[in-house]
Amino acid sequence: MKIDLFVLGAYQTNCYILRNSAAAGDCLIVDTGLEPGELVDFLQKHKLNPVSVVLTHGHVDHISGLVELREKYPDIKAYIHKLDAEMLTGAASNISALMGQPFSTAPADFVCGEGDVIESAGIKLEVIHTPGHTPGGVCLYSSDEGIVFVGDTLFADSIGRTDFPGGSMGRLVKSIKEKLLTLPDDTVVYPGHGPVTTIAQEKQHNPFLR
Repeated sequence: MKIDLFVLGAYQTNCYILRNSAAAGDCLIVDTGLEPGELVDFLQKHKLNPVSVVLTHGHVDHISGLVELREKYPDIKAYIHKLDAEMLTGAASNISALMGQPFSTAPADFVCGEGDVIESAGIKLEVIHTPGHTPGGVCLYSSDEGIVFVGDTLFADSIGRTDFPGGSMGRLVKSIKEKLLTLPDDTVVYPGHGPVTTIAQEKQHNPFLR
């Protein structure tokens, strides 16, 4: 799998373009950032076709760029977990209202749940429901590639915030321990903010998981 990383917007959100090979034209996007300009420029420069965007959760810094992607690529399909689906259309629930810049957009094309497999652009990602940061937070796992995209569930030596509406520290830690730390140790973890890590690294060094 070819993975291109973009760190976008004021909140330094990690957004990923996935292709099944470097030669592939179709791609899948994981999260969009607040300001997707750099991501869109890359798509256009390399003549890529974003077939779908999968949102790890519904906070505004991960969904706002969906508006521009839909304008540029009208056929793109958006996925989000069913428990976060209303965050696309609700400025209160996606915390943009809290930040003083209310944002909403059209609903997702598809809602997903635990154990679903999203197949798009030649990519297969298993949906792992990891509530705690938001009720419908998900991680996206490829067992074949040994990688997982974790949004704001897990970071290098840290975990996602739980002080926003719908957050729960207990639920988040439980999600991580039961759903992520059970993955193979050499699984590469691609978070929503900050550097890449591994499951083994977080088992050994993450102070929130001891």
